[in-house]
Amino acid sequence: MRISSANELKSTKRLICFDLDGTLSQHKSHMPQANKDLLKKLDAGYKLIMVAAGNAPRIYNQMEQYPIDIIANYGMQESAMVDGEFKIIREDTVEPDKEYFNKTCQYLREKYGYTEYTGGHLEFHSSGMVTFCLIGSGAKVEDKVVFDPDRSKRRVLYDEICSLFPEHVVYIGGSSSFDFAPKQYNKYDSIMKYASEHGYSPDEILFIGDDFGDGGGDSHVRIKGMDYVQVDDYTKLPEILSFLLK
Repeated sequence: MRISSANELKSTKRLICFDLDGTLSQHKSHMPQANKDLLKKLDAGYKLIMVAAGNAPRIYNQMEQYPIDIIANYGMQESAMVDGEFKIIREDTVEPDKEYFNKTCQYLREKYGYTEYTGGHLEFHSSGMVTFCLIGSGAKVEDKVVFDPDRSKRRVLYDEICSLFPEHVVYIGGSSSFDFAPKQYNKYDSIMKYASEHGYSPDEILFIGDDFGDGGGDSHVRIKGMDYVQVDDYTKLPEILSFLLK
């Protein structure tokens, strides 16, 4: 964590922002019951929100309809509980250059040997975000999880991909892919926008995530200086965050 005292964290924070995959659950899997119970306990003392790479409906359903505000698609989409119902309240969209993405990602496949894959070569999301799936969009979840757990395979491509897509933020996303979002969308700036709109100051915000390395989905939180707690094992989350309950 980026703050010296757990007691200071507990006393100063009002808004706690969670990543999902790798933090509260396995990739695209439901949360363990212990982590659901933890959220309910934290709900009593803090405002909780989700800040995710995926879209809001997917996150909401993955959380088994847990009632929580969601900043999705790195900030391109936002949902809230309105009169007890899940509602999309904001949705930004862009139009990616599909021809350029297809041509350039095919070049990368051939250069680095990822010419065999299951399902789609690329995913073009309705938001305009793009996912480059190295082993294919149709690969089994268990195959995705074991493909590149330490991100070493994808880091080989990362600098070149960033240079080829200068108008996008490139994330080493999920467990086997790269995500592309328009340059202005990242978790730090999206959280700060939400905080400003809801009356929270920067020193009242705490982020909980697992992916703070360069290219990681949570990297802007680290780089831009938000207080955070790193989770290396989502099954130990109640233990890691127990200081917030004392």
